[in-house]
Amino acid sequence: MHRILVADKIAEPGLERLRSAPGVEFDVKHGLSPEDLAKTVGQYDGMLIRSAVKVTADTLANPGKLSAIARAGVGVDNIDLEAATAAGVLVLNTPDANTVSTAEHTIALMLALHHRIPSAHAHVTGGGWKRNEYLGRQLAGRTLGIVGLGRIGRAVAQRALALEMKVIAFDPFVRGETALDGNVTLVGELKDLFAASDCLTLHASLTSDTKHLINDEQIARMKKGACIVNCARGALIDEAALAKALNEDRLGGAAIDVYQNEPPADSPLLSAKNVVLTPHLAASTAEAQQRVSVDAVDTLLAYLLNGEIRSAVNVSGMPKHLSDHDRSYVDLCARMATMLSTWSAEGVEQITLTTHGEALAELSETLSWQAMVSVLSPHLDARLNLVNAREHAESRGIAVQSNNAANANDPSFPESIVLEVKCRGDAHKIEGTVFSDGRPRVTSVDGYKMDLIPERCMALIFNDDKPGVIGLVGQAFGEAKINIADMALSRRGKMALMVLKLDGPMPDELRDKLRGMNPPILSLEIVSLPPVTDGSTGE
Repeated sequence: MHRILVADKIAEPGLERLRSAPGVEFDVKHGLSPEDLAKTVGQYDGMLIRSAVKVTADTLANPGKLSAIARAGVGVDNIDLEAATAAGVLVLNTPDANTVSTAEHTIALMLALHHRIPSAHAHVTGGGWKRNEYLGRQLAGRTLGIVGLGRIGRAVAQRALALEMKVIAFDPFVRGETALDGNVTLVGELKDLFAASDCLTLHASLTSDTKHLINDEQIARMKKGACIVNCARGALIDEAALAKALNEDRLGGAAIDVYQNEPPADSPLLSAKNVVLTPHLAASTAEAQQRVSVDAVDTLLAYLLNGEIRSAVNVSGMPKHLSDHDRSYVDLCARMATMLSTWSAEGVEQITLTTHGEALAELSETLSWQAMVSVLSPHLDARLNLVNAREHAESRGIAVQSNNAANANDPSFPESIVLEVKCRGDAHKIEGTVFSDGRPRVTSVDGYKMDLIPERCMALIFNDDKPGVIGLVGQAFGEAKINIADMALSRRGKMALMVLKLDGPMPDELRDKLRGMNPPILSLEIVSLPPVTDGSTGE
């Protein structure tokens, strides 16, 4: 008999699913204190939550029987994923449940904005009837530009096509010239999408590369009178830049559901011209709320009753046949791929993983999919894992290859892996191995030889190989009071690669300052990895 704790409010259709499931008992216990939740959770095989319950490291300090947590919703910010993975607890979510509601809200905002419905409503309820002051614009025949063609972006595209709009899209992780059976034209450069769109809608994930994607520079590329809709992430937009463009009539309007700070008490958009604002409502429909509950229950039951993993958020569902030796190489591969992800923001075309050594031959394919997961995860809203990696690669046209060479390139490392990622017009390669102490090592980055334990916050700096550069960089870190814990340096020709391991995160101001020193600093990327403990895989 499987026991499930319903620790948060779940819609009645979800509870009915639990009642009808064979071999399942469940208890509904809302409002447990953190202390009571920590004492209770180990008595259950699975737990259902929404956003009100916080699952912390303390909650999972004694996980007991708990093997899975299902979150009714997409976001898992209320769950300590590192603690869950360390405890061997699978975390599941419901990424598709709000797709329709969010897509409909996007279309609703577009219609409300173009037909001036909110201001016209206020005019009539205020006793007015000046119809000529509320001339609208139809959507049919206009060009909709979609940034991000994931599940929600595609749903918006389908609805826009039904409204007879021309739909174009930019997504660096979707290959080809068209999508949706040729009905959506894929644009190769983001700047071209901005220039061609009458209305722009955002459906991208929020990363360091996409923060303030809408800024003064990008707005300047847009047509005069174009509109912007955002139901994705508030920080995708520089709100001050957007408000300025609206007030100066450079844009025709904006419809916003999400904000950089919520509630947006000080946002300049509150007083901007030609805006339609809603309070983060895109997923707030009765149907979406019911579906997230049903999907969460079905996902949890599929895992507990059948061992089927759907929408896993962490990777604790590692195949059970992996030995400690194998796991150490999976961990190494994940670290190497995360380093390569820093150069992959423009889109990935091919991932190739080569293992050296007979002991790694059977692990090559698993490692290649782990590499795909770790390269793409920082750039996507969707949480990837070994279960859904192949599906994501196929849907995005990414070639994932694996092979094994019986003899290592370097006889001093009888076992090693080589990972290469090809992006748009670029390619980067990392080599690594696991030493006898069980600790991962990076032995080469783009041909620059080194001996580096990949962990914590690291700065990867390509620079001109000339005197004074190390001192220049060290001085900048010293002035910013950031301690450099370790450094690896390698030289090739007239260039060098510095990899600095830091005691803490790098401030944006220091990053921007160093990037501005070009030359001699040619490029700077930041990557954060979990710490490596002695003799462990970092899990």
